[in-house]
Amino acid sequence: MDTSLDSLPLVCETKDAVPGHEPSLLPPGRKWTLAWNDEFDGDRLDETKWRFRTNFWGRRAHWFATPEDGAVEVRDSLCRLKLVKKPDGQFVTPQLQTDGLVWDIPRLENPKGFWPLPKREPPTFLHRYGYYECRCRTQQMPGWWTAFWMQAPMQGCSLDPRRAGIEHDIVESFEPGTLIPHYFHANGYGDDYAPFHTPRAAEMSDTLSFDKAAFHRFGMLWEPDGYTIFVDGRQHGEKVGGGPGEAVSQTEEFVLISAEAKWYRDRHMTGEGVPELEDAWRAGDAFLVDYVRVFDPA
Repeated sequence: MDTSLDSLPLVCETKDAVPGHEPSLLPPGRKWTLAWNDEFDGDRLDETKWRFRTNFWGRRAHWFATPEDGAVEVRDSLCRLKLVKKPDGQFVTPQLQTDGLVWDIPRLENPKGFWPLPKREPPTFLHRYGYYECRCRTQQMPGWWTAFWMQAPMQGCSLDPRRAGIEHDIVESFEPGTLIPHYFHANGYGDDYAPFHTPRAAEMSDTLSFDKAAFHRFGMLWEPDGYTIFVDGRQHGEKVGGGPGEAVSQTEEFVLISAEAKWYRDRHMTGEGVPELEDAWRAGDAFLVDYVRVFDPA
């Protein structure tokens, strides 16, 4: 099933949240105050707001770009997340986040005591509840995907997802010009994994189509009793979190904007093995982020 964005009614209200920048589209019926934002002004990534995800369960992940890879470029009030081909043929993509979770922590090879973890970096931004919005243009070519999402520092460390947190996939575009249903991942990613999504009746293969060449606003209203997703001011799917098998995170979480090359899990990410990645890299395809904003109800 493929649903068009134009088939959804417009419900949000326009607000000039940041002078000199594009307005936000915010859920109606309340007043909003800006709690945190990045408009990507300047000529470099603001490292007081973002850090690179580079590790996976204590090891450097081969598919994550590092700051030295040149996969993030800031200019013209846009953050460009790019697909990069390294000299050995490996493709990497950046994941930017405002904190991290347990798999981000590097492991000490020779700890002096019984604690195998190094000193932790403090978060740049953690928040609970409110409205989370990103204006962006997703990837234009196949072979990789782009996302705006959230995780919790202790996600999966408890079987109570309200306390441990839930992954919030506000938008994932696996193919250019389409969105999959918006998923919420609870209880980690192993045998205890407990996902739910909106629209509830949708399957993973069901998509929402949109103009891939245009910028769009993707937002999530996170309330104590549930989550509501909006695309260009239109509600997509029902409010979820209160139904059977669902839950709502009651802990602070961090924000991510990211890109990922497909097939990264089996290291099959070379131009020879995946022509789509080679084509996207040669064309200079990029995930363009205009702003990320977080609002609290006044």
